[in-house]
Amino acid sequence: MSRKPVHLAVYDTFADWETGYATAYLARAGYDIRTTGPAHEPVTSIGGLKVQPACALDDVRPSESSLLILPGADLWDTGGDLAPFARKAREFLDAGVPVAAICGATAGLAREGLLDERDHTSAVSFYLAATGYDGGERYVDADAVTDGGLITAGPTEPVAFAREIFRLLGVYDGEVLDAWYRLFHDSDPQAYAVLEKAAAQ
Repeated sequence: MSRKPVHLAVYDTFADWETGYATAYLARAGYDIRTTGPAHEPVTSIGGLKVQPACALDDVRPSESSLLILPGADLWDTGGDLAPFARKAREFLDAGVPVAAICGATAGLAREGLLDERDHTSAVSFYLAATGYDGGERYVDADAVTDGGLITAGPTEPVAFAREIFRLLGVYDGEVLDAWYRLFHDSDPQAYAVLEKAAAQ
């Protein structure tokens, strides 16, 4: 089955560990992962990885995508350099195409007003409160939260973040989704057997 690609935002100081579970297993499920930068020039992650974006943000269209993933980055909290990515997230959500944001990207969405009327989470509530947003009453103290087409998670929850992405896109569900989470979050050896059985079917 042909699937629209998943767009992974990349920018200087992006947190390269936060989206690895999600992108690896989305690729295994048949999704083309397209890195999307501010422009076409290479960017450098917080871990020193140099990434050549496959496309520029201005060229990304929600109608041609399954999902926009926004990782955290130091730049989310040091100025407005990444504001265009938050505006692109608004464009996606307005078009009914999902967005997944983790760590500092949640603060970018808060500044854009995208969390004011949606349940969400982040690192801690006061981190988002410092943005001056109006969504404090919708903050949920959870590993990851999905509200409609928006997924949010804190920086310590890359596995839960991936779980919510898989659930939203229908990559895994039910017992298999639970087993995947238990394997990578809890190192549960019994979960591996469930996944092996599912893969053999």
